[in-house]
Amino acid sequence: MIRYDEKNKVFLIDTENTSYGIAVVDDRYVCHAYYGKKLADTDIRYLLREDEAPLTPSVNKRETGAFLDFAHMEYPETGMGDYRESALCVRSMNGHRASELCYEGYEIVPGKPALEGLPATWGKEEECTTLKIFCRDALLGMKVTLLYSVFEGSDALCRSALIENEGEESFYIEKALSACIDMCDRDFEVMGLFGSWARERHIQRMPLGYGRQNISSFKGESSHQEHPFLALVTPETTQDCGEVYAMNFVYSGNFIAQAEKSQFDSVRMTMGIHPEGFTWKLEPGKRFTVPEVVMVYSAEGLGKMTRTFHDLYREHLIRSPYLHEKRPILINNWEATYFDFDEKKLLEIAKDASELGIEMLVMDDGWFGKRSLDDSSLGDWFVNEDKIKGGLNELVENVKKLGMKFGIWVEPEMISPDSDLYRKHPDWAIQIPGRDITQSRAQYVLDFSREEVVDAVYEMIADVLRSADISYVKWDMNRQLATLGSFALPADRQGELSHRYMLGVYRMQERLITDFPQILLENCSGGGARFDAGMLYYSPQIWCSDDTDAMERLAIQEGTALVYPVSAMGAHVSVCPNHTVGRVTPFETRGDVALLGTFGYELDITKLSAEEKELVKVQVEKYHKYNDLIREGDYYRLASVADNGYYDSWMTVEKDRSRALLFYVQVAARANAKSRFIRLAGLDADKCYMVEGKVYAGSTLMNAGVRISSEFGDFKSRLIEITEA
Repeated sequence: MIRYDEKNKVFLIDTENTSYGIAVVDDRYVCHAYYGKKLADTDIRYLLREDEAPLTPSVNKRETGAFLDFAHMEYPETGMGDYRESALCVRSMNGHRASELCYEGYEIVPGKPALEGLPATWGKEEECTTLKIFCRDALLGMKVTLLYSVFEGSDALCRSALIENEGEESFYIEKALSACIDMCDRDFEVMGLFGSWARERHIQRMPLGYGRQNISSFKGESSHQEHPFLALVTPETTQDCGEVYAMNFVYSGNFIAQAEKSQFDSVRMTMGIHPEGFTWKLEPGKRFTVPEVVMVYSAEGLGKMTRTFHDLYREHLIRSPYLHEKRPILINNWEATYFDFDEKKLLEIAKDASELGIEMLVMDDGWFGKRSLDDSSLGDWFVNEDKIKGGLNELVENVKKLGMKFGIWVEPEMISPDSDLYRKHPDWAIQIPGRDITQSRAQYVLDFSREEVVDAVYEMIADVLRSADISYVKWDMNRQLATLGSFALPADRQGELSHRYMLGVYRMQERLITDFPQILLENCSGGGARFDAGMLYYSPQIWCSDDTDAMERLAIQEGTALVYPVSAMGAHVSVCPNHTVGRVTPFETRGDVALLGTFGYELDITKLSAEEKELVKVQVEKYHKYNDLIREGDYYRLASVADNGYYDSWMTVEKDRSRALLFYVQVAARANAKSRFIRLAGLDADKCYMVEGKVYAGSTLMNAGVRISSEFGDFKSRLIEITEA
């Protein structure tokens, strides 16, 4: 529900449990008034402190600068006197960097307009409502529309903006963030997700001091190292209590998320496209669409925030027909063979896998061009018949005879210097004339800002997909962008390359899922470097990390599930010693940890022992028994090994609270240890539940806990089913 109080000039955007207040000051400035628990009253103008020095410009024009540097602004700008982080910076043709947006009006509409060329949340007219606030800079001829959308039954607020040039001269956008919120400090702590390749999205929390703290990437991807998520939390915040203000960016390229504490103890929280290297020339009559940020306020701790994100993304972001379907259990040949395979080896893997209940074979890197190592053939998207004798269709049909589906790996955005495509079109690689192209993994990046490049690569890959019955595509992207330059852009538009590149990626993925709706698309970027909300708009699952070690995955999957539905996490069982860290963990534990995700195998199944093959059958049975509950249920984090040092625990609960599944992993055994009690969550306190043959009240399980015995040895796991008695 969105209300406008004309007398007080206050907008109140209500979700099920929260309110977001905006006020117009001096008929000119769009100011932030409130974000928090739901309000009944729109008479909240007193929160602006308009009667307090420096007062508003209409009362005290001589101190307009002081007002601008103190007021809580909805979309702050550069150049007029607000010295905190701006959301918008525009440079005119005469070189001046300043803009002054004045409020013009509003519109409240049912539904949610799409964002041209961009991923975004969506919904039917009866499911969501959008507020449009219109602002204008008369000198530049610039119109800015601030967009706010809310959904029935959700506590999320989705924000974006449209910037239009209605003037007679072009201007340059040098910064266009998606969301800003100003509020009083409450001794906030900053929470973000950090890491590196093979250890993505580890949770980090630190006090917010004066100045600016940011999380960012200008690598051309959301990145392994930092993640487009930022939360401000009060010091007492846990899974169950405390206040959380969170932002998540629906975008897969360069980003910045920042929290800034000012001299007046107010906090400004912003998120959007990273301004590093970004410039966009906006010509008269043209529009720039700013990507979307999803905001969530929770007064009930991190757990409530998590479940708000999960539900929103499952119902209003992911579009795949596989969203609410059990995904086929797959086996990927990468860690089994790397580049050393042929059709005989693939069929051996498929034969053994099919006998154990695995449902799909995925052929990874090395099937195309003349690729036998990672130093050639990206861009040459035709089958290497020296490896796949008889061609792809024959291989696929033989796999299908075993009762299995077939999937394929591609890396469309890259080109090898040693490739037919590069020899034919060297200018298609992103590069700066006269400079060596920075290589990574012996590959360059294709200029996806160019429509002809996207079309040519797409047609090659589409021809492969048309040639055989392919059910799954793993789209990889194995390096960052560097030496940024495009032969297709003039000098004053080179700053558009990174964003245009991302629009090209989105355009190609949209075309892929439209032309091949039967294909299950899984995104990947050197593991988890592009696990973001933007990618979920095109694929219902994303490869979580190249690190498949079960113990490493505890932190990776905890951080990922903080924001994203567990059904989106690509998670596989791999061989031991693990190929990344060399750790040896029980086969059972590897399976239990991988169940919190899409589930599959990353190993040479032909080399497993008879005992391990029997365990595969058990894991397959568990998957079919529990996946609906894991995929569709509410996720609760109960304990983190990062906090306690020796065990990890989480659970998923049916929406009607009739059934739940408890996961427990003993990471490190303790000498002379007694059993411990794990307090459950999400159950109905007034119901009774069966747990391992005994009946307990829901209130008992949540307040007193279930008893978990200490086991002998590290890395032991347990799954406990809980059913309504």
